[in-house]
Amino acid sequence: MLKVNEVAFFCYPVTDMARSRKFYEEVLGLKPTKVTKTEGGNWVEYDIGATTLGLGQAPGWRPSNEGGNVALEVDDFEKSIAALKSEKVPFAMEPLETPVCHMAIISDPDGSRLVIHKRKPGQN
Repeated sequence: MLKVNEVAFFCYPVTDMARSRKFYEEVLGLKPTKVTKTEGGNWVEYDIGATTLGLGQAPGWRPSNEGGNVALEVDDFEKSIAALKSEKVPFAMEPLETPVCHMAIISDPDGSRLVIHKRKPGQN
């Protein structure tokens, strides 16, 4: 069983990061607090009050007019992934490591996606 500590962030996958950043920053007036580029994708965070809105690009993570995703911060990433795999939970995106975290995307029984997330030490 997973131990979920908190909601890490809410996020939307995007197809064109420059276009999306222009909207979120110039139209909505949000200020980026973290920008991360990896081999597989890009990530931008906007801290809003006590939570974070993220925009991301990664293989297997596609925008949907059905809504965004929530990321659940887990106590132990490896144990959580092992528990999910033992329950045969479908993975929309296999576990990956970024400079600031470990994450994977799973699907619930209705196909809604959840991000399983663990920040690296020193990251907030």
